[in-house]
Amino acid sequence: MSLARAIATVGSFTLLSRLVGFVRDIVLSAVLGSGAVADAFIVAFKLPNFFRRLFAEGAFSAAFVPLFARELQAHGREAALAFARQAQAALLLVLVPFTLLLIPGMPWFLSVLTPGLHDTPETFTLAVEFGRITFPYLLFISLASLYGGVLNSIDRFAHVAATPILLNLALIAAVLGLTPFLPNSGYAASIGVAIAGLLQWLWLLIACHRDGVAMKLVRPRWTERVARLVKLATPVAIGGGALQISSMLDVFWGSLLPVGTISAIYYADRIAQLPLGVVGIAVGTALLPLLARELRAGNAAAAMANQNRAIEFGLLFSLPAALALWLLADPIIRILFERGRFGPEDTWRTAGALAAFAVGLPAFVLVKALTPGFFAREDTRTPLYIGVVAILANIALNLFFLYGTDLAHVGIALATSLSGWLNAVMLAVVLLRRRQWVPDKRLVSRGLRVAAATVGMGATLWGALIWLAGPLSRPDITGGAALAATCLAGGLAYALLGGALGVVRLSELRYVMRRQPGVKANDLKSGGQDEPQ
Repeated sequence: MSLARAIATVGSFTLLSRLVGFVRDIVLSAVLGSGAVADAFIVAFKLPNFFRRLFAEGAFSAAFVPLFARELQAHGREAALAFARQAQAALLLVLVPFTLLLIPGMPWFLSVLTPGLHDTPETFTLAVEFGRITFPYLLFISLASLYGGVLNSIDRFAHVAATPILLNLALIAAVLGLTPFLPNSGYAASIGVAIAGLLQWLWLLIACHRDGVAMKLVRPRWTERVARLVKLATPVAIGGGALQISSMLDVFWGSLLPVGTISAIYYADRIAQLPLGVVGIAVGTALLPLLARELRAGNAAAAMANQNRAIEFGLLFSLPAALALWLLADPIIRILFERGRFGPEDTWRTAGALAAFAVGLPAFVLVKALTPGFFAREDTRTPLYIGVVAILANIALNLFFLYGTDLAHVGIALATSLSGWLNAVMLAVVLLRRRQWVPDKRLVSRGLRVAAATVGMGATLWGALIWLAGPLSRPDITGGAALAATCLAGGLAYALLGGALGVVRLSELRYVMRRQPGVKANDLKSGGQDEPQ
């Protein structure tokens, strides 16, 4: 499957998931609001997701996929599948005791993670109870992440990309169906998370069986391949998880601010995650197995070409998305969430955080496109060191913004964005110095033209904001129509300018979407080194 086709497959299903996720967040904001119950649930929800993204999707997948690709390339599917089953046994050996220990230890862990919640005992107590309900989600979703790595490595992207839809549907059903029978909606949402983990695990278990890579249980054994997996995965837990650690630090700092801050940051992050999920995660998911296969086959030039195309895809969507979210933060939050227990003050607080998160959006996408360049070469230490520097910068910036300025919760989001840029720049500099990534002429040319088209789109959005200021200030169907019209105007402006500047050509789209084993090095000529004539 070509890189573009793989990104389109992952991105389209991720987009569908994020749209369903919008419905989920609208339901949560209306039912939970942004008070004590919402803050407690969001803390509880972030816990298993943090460990899942840090270890299962971050460290484990980044180490597992290149090793699985090596086995697949050198010894065939059966040997690769045997390795995957041993990896599953190793993962269970860690996750089962970890889950059993953390559930009773939840009060201690939350005391460390969210010290500010002790000032509001009701919120802290609810967070502990919700956390114990949601935490088994980690076990199921981590296994699902491993299965996803297996499926992605054999070019089966669709089932994996569609998996998060089950989470969103389970949460919506639980909140709407169980809330009347429980003390509050937070309990219903927590039960929904646990059920969602089970559903996602079963979904990918069946998909693996159907695609001939059934994941059976085997006895854990310390083999050379498992030892290599652990050696590679350990540093990625920090290096590849810098963004996740920054996200959890947002909870830590938010707990020190007034009630409602944690939920405001969460809702803002959810909006910012739409382009990151559709573009950044799609690029990273599609690129890692492809680079691993190309490098394993000795095709370094093809790997570099694919790296450049991945960055190009990332810039094509992340630059306009970042500017649009920054300009439209206030009407987006007002129209999506301002209803029920979510009031105008919550809108103001959340919109400020969203604008700050938008600043770092291109950086987060670039990190997703650059880190596979290390992981595919089985270099997990360099992203570790860079990730540590980014995390330390995040802490320093938070201390400055919280205690040296009046930015409060906006400073928390801004610190995450700036540390994300630092992470991306350092990754790029190291790859450049090693000559493992060299921007080609097409990438430079396209990047400049994407930036020009983005500026034109921004001018269009600015004009629409002034012209439709009245309707956009209303959190109702009129405001929704005005926001849709504004987005449509901006999208059309970007598409027209992009077409005029030659950002994307229809003939080229047809070329790269053909089924093929990645973009070959010589494809850069036939596929269009489209420099201005």
